[in-house]
Amino acid sequence: MRKTNVILGALAVAAVVGAANVSAAPVVLTIESWRNDDLAIWRDKIIPAFEKNHPDIKVKFAPTAPAEYNAVLNSKLEAGTAGDLITCRPFDVPLQHFQKGRLLALNDLKGMANFTQVAKTAWTTDDGKSTFCVPIAAVIHGFMYNKDAFAKLGLTPPATVDQFFAALNKIKADGRYVPLAMGTKDTWEASQLAYQNIGPAYYKGEEGRRALIAGKAKLTDPQWLEPFRVLAKWKPFLGEGFESQTYPDSQNMFTLGRAAIYPAGSWEIAGFNKQAGFKIGAFPPPVPKAGDKCYISDHPDIALGVNAKSKNVAQAKAFLEFVASKEFATIYANSLPGFFSLQKTPVEMSDPLAKEFVSWRNKCESTPRPTHQILSRGAPNLEDDLWVKASGVINGTLTPDAAAQQLQKGLDSWYKPQH
Repeated sequence: MRKTNVILGALAVAAVVGAANVSAAPVVLTIESWRNDDLAIWRDKIIPAFEKNHPDIKVKFAPTAPAEYNAVLNSKLEAGTAGDLITCRPFDVPLQHFQKGRLLALNDLKGMANFTQVAKTAWTTDDGKSTFCVPIAAVIHGFMYNKDAFAKLGLTPPATVDQFFAALNKIKADGRYVPLAMGTKDTWEASQLAYQNIGPAYYKGEEGRRALIAGKAKLTDPQWLEPFRVLAKWKPFLGEGFESQTYPDSQNMFTLGRAAIYPAGSWEIAGFNKQAGFKIGAFPPPVPKAGDKCYISDHPDIALGVNAKSKNVAQAKAFLEFVASKEFATIYANSLPGFFSLQKTPVEMSDPLAKEFVSWRNKCESTPRPTHQILSRGAPNLEDDLWVKASGVINGTLTPDAAAQQLQKGLDSWYKPQH
């Protein structure tokens, strides 16, 4: 009998120890993302920095191919199989998830005070009452240039539109370089790297974007039409056969030293630094005339939210508090130069080209791409429509006036202004 009691006692102790071990097992959080090229950065830098101070939480970064992300994530959320943390693209797609109860409101999350309301705009409801993703980074548009080519031609970065075209004419006359490395085959470049790059200088950034949403401005108004008229003048400075030139073709044309200027997004910085055999400089979109205020497309690109069906909400919010910290912002901005922190406090970066791009925030007014909030919720989708119309203008198959009229007609067919 005593032997039996000893055995039972040992079993009881083992059971208690086993239960303690189970309760002590770390919680595993899974991050859904489209940034499959960032896997090593999350695995080797970001996650270890968090886990160092949270040994009870383990984090797994599980990306999906970018083109498939929206569809795959939607299926997972519907099936209840999505990860604890959801990487958010800007504006309408994550807003729809929030409206369907798939993402949690994060207004009271520690660290949200580190962001301005403008920085949170892409992940906040139309009425401004609920923010549902923690902003991570934005990308900035402008122009990159081959410093060696500029030195050979005696050129300096142009500040005005007249100086810009004077530089293009000089490059073309010299004949050694294609003046502008851009094609229209993929169409989106004509919109995001051309129209939405130079446009803010004419429609005055946030003032114009908000007026368009409110119905107080139309795409046929002079400030929205003028960027098309400027783009129509780009055609003579693009490479031969630019109508068949893809985005990768444009990238290669520039990094191989065959073109002098590249209409750019800052996301190119890391790749171009590795590929180009020359020093790269950058300048912001030229202003219409000397003395005009400078504007840049400073577009919110990526954020992180909590799956409303997560079983580990407390731990997921702990991770988001880290994402909202200066430590995270410093790691991210320096690991991915060209993806700039949206936090109020500037982040010290080491990459010279990234520092040049982000310095424009100090002298220019920032605004996101104008078609991404509210104005592309119907059909025709204004963002997609702009791709086609901007390409047509640059190709010379569509006049600036016709492009603006067609875009406004499409918008009028479904959009009721948000007064």
